[in-house]
Amino acid sequence: MGLNYEKIMAYRPADIRASYGTHDCILYALGIGLGMDPIDHGQLRFVYEKNLAAFPTLATTLGWMGRLTDPEFGVDERMVVLADQRVVLHRPLPTQATLISRPYVKEIIDKGEGNAAILQFTRDLTLEDGTLVATVEGSTLARKHGGFGGKVTQSPAPPALPAREPDRVCDLPTPPNLALIFRLTGDTNPLHIDPERAKAAGFPRPILHGMASFGVAAHAILRTIAGYDPERLASIEARFARPIFPGETVRTEMWENGSQVAFRCRAVERGEVAIDNGLATLR
Repeated sequence: MGLNYEKIMAYRPADIRASYGTHDCILYALGIGLGMDPIDHGQLRFVYEKNLAAFPTLATTLGWMGRLTDPEFGVDERMVVLADQRVVLHRPLPTQATLISRPYVKEIIDKGEGNAAILQFTRDLTLEDGTLVATVEGSTLARKHGGFGGKVTQSPAPPALPAREPDRVCDLPTPPNLALIFRLTGDTNPLHIDPERAKAAGFPRPILHGMASFGVAAHAILRTIAGYDPERLASIEARFARPIFPGETVRTEMWENGSQVAFRCRAVERGEVAIDNGLATLR
């Protein structure tokens, strides 16, 4: 059975109450590699309850609607990977709150028979009084799911990168068990822990969650340009070009233009660009 466009677009999950606190903030930070230098005061503020701050891209894990695993949707989750991600922080994330998430599928892009389908998701995260905290948008790429007759066939153009050497470069290591930690934030897709499932999806071993590598990129920007001040990150977006394997070093290349930072990330050991067309806006 092929992808069922009408069924997916008609799907409206109920509002999701996302309650989190100190433990969740610390677990997320550890899951994107913060705290690997345990005497770095910039990193400690996200992993130590003393004067704790919530890392801004924690928002990507809050109020997530989950994978489309109902067989009626016609999506083979073994063929699905994260395509892009965008987060807008309307205000700093508190370290403890109950947020209301209103997720839905925005559109499905049909890349044609034998090619991929791109499922676009969005959700607002608000406080219980309706105050808007963050907007989270993203897409997943479902390989070989195209050709379902979709009217939209082209993805939006991504932010362009400057044609010059980067202004700043930041290398961050990732521990070999990083995906095992990050999956505890809610994304338990076997692709990130089960070697057999990874091989079935065409990878030599389990890959790091796209959301985790996205957090590593945000870490590099806050570390290098924003002095580890989470309140300075207003928005961040990027596309995912290739997977990162846990244990690899992530090199983030950055170009500054006023309040905007264009970026991309390479897996140093392979020399491959893993995250591309990134753009962060700083306050």
